[in-house]
Amino acid sequence: MGLYLAALYLREGGSLGGAAVSFGGDDRLVSQYVESEFLERISRRQRVFLTRTAVLERMSASLCEEVLQAPGSAAALAELAGSNLLLVPLDRRGQWYRYHHLFRDMLLAELQRAEPGLVPVLRRRAARWCLRNGLPEEALEYSMAAEDTDTAVLLVRDLYVLLSRQGRDRTLHRWLGWLDDRGAIQASPMLTVWAALFAAVETGQPAEAERWADAVDRWQYRDGVLPEDPVAEAWAAVLRALVCRHGMERMRADADDASHRLAAQGIVSSSTAFLGGIARILSGDLDTADALLEDAVDVAERTGAHEIRAGALGERSLVAMTRGQWRQAEAFAGQASTVLREAGIEESYVAPLVCAVRARVTLRQGDVLAARQHLFSAQRSRPLLTYAIPHVSGQALAELTRVHFALADVAGARTLMRQVDELLARRPDLGTLADEVAELRTLLAAERRVIQGRASSLTVAELRVLPLLATHLSFPEIAAELSVSPHTVKSQAMSIYRKLGASSRNQAVIQSRERGLLVE
Repeated sequence: MGLYLAALYLREGGSLGGAAVSFGGDDRLVSQYVESEFLERISRRQRVFLTRTAVLERMSASLCEEVLQAPGSAAALAELAGSNLLLVPLDRRGQWYRYHHLFRDMLLAELQRAEPGLVPVLRRRAARWCLRNGLPEEALEYSMAAEDTDTAVLLVRDLYVLLSRQGRDRTLHRWLGWLDDRGAIQASPMLTVWAALFAAVETGQPAEAERWADAVDRWQYRDGVLPEDPVAEAWAAVLRALVCRHGMERMRADADDASHRLAAQGIVSSSTAFLGGIARILSGDLDTADALLEDAVDVAERTGAHEIRAGALGERSLVAMTRGQWRQAEAFAGQASTVLREAGIEESYVAPLVCAVRARVTLRQGDVLAARQHLFSAQRSRPLLTYAIPHVSGQALAELTRVHFALADVAGARTLMRQVDELLARRPDLGTLADEVAELRTLLAAERRVIQGRASSLTVAELRVLPLLATHLSFPEIAAELSVSPHTVKSQAMSIYRKLGASSRNQAVIQSRERGLLVE
């Protein structure tokens, strides 16, 4: 079918390149071909069945009957499966099918022309069936396609934790973006909290995290419009502890408050012990911190919260190093790295801290090569270290700076120190971390050694561009992806080439992969 249509397209004067990409269901040639070859030969009943079930990504008899509000779908599917109507079986039992993509596009275009008002109705019916049959993600997709924002809000709210633990950030980003475009997120306090946490932890967008954190505060303290929601209030306390906008003492109080609120709702979460432990570290109470972090590791392991488990192990490693317990620090850091690798989240917001403590351990053991490799691995996730998670970010950046300095990589250390300074400008009250950073700043100010390690001096903006250089995207397309100007991307790319000692984009990608700055 595709070859035939391409031939027709070329005969009518179309370009060879256009033939490969131009066909959709509403293309005139597609419509005419399918009309003459298929639809004219079937009954009215079959035609209605085909066009109305084209709203479905995949079909079963039960789902079709729900959408059509009529019996007989099993026989219709069996009949179509035995014909040449481009119905593709999805299992060996003959329960699930889908249409050939081009055929489905044409049927949808026909449905939009003939019965446009029916399309969202059919999709809502599909969503209801999916919900009753344990397919909430498919129900959400149908609800979004039907522009049913009320249902979509409820489903994203309920699915957020599961997808977050599965590391499915792209899907969550798409869902939240769809709802945000329609102004629907703030209708749900819980979803507003999720949006803030997602921006802070998963995508490294501190301004977005602040926007949603402000919305949560308005709901709790000023608006009085939305109803009380004890579960959302508990997670709002977690959010306040995470973004730490009012210093260490308040962070500690928020973490404790969140712990009590979640327990009152019967919710088991490792986040409160994790954040409470960090607050105690930065308040100088290492004994209480370690006990809380041990509890966080245990709960995170039981609940499948891999990021928090790895982060808590990394924090325990920091405590052990402070106490001079290097063997224990090495064990914790190794366990944290294993958790990240096995969970497939080696570019998580906690990964730079884990890499930093491993670099410190290996450097103390005299393995300079391993220490440098850990530093390069940390670079991949450095853009996630923002003021939206100032404690973890500040700790990781300080430890990385310490290792770069010990390796005489002054350029790398100063680049990291600038990032720390920007963070502290927004979150100045980070307890003992501020004193540690002040000591590092003094050391760097007095340093006169020869600068080494130019690749380690990549800025956060350059690290955001670097992965996109490994794609097929042009500079203007990269600029659109990052919401900056093409000139900015070009300047950053040239800076990347210079720091890597590369003369071309391809060479920069190859060298980045060799260093571990990029992974295949």
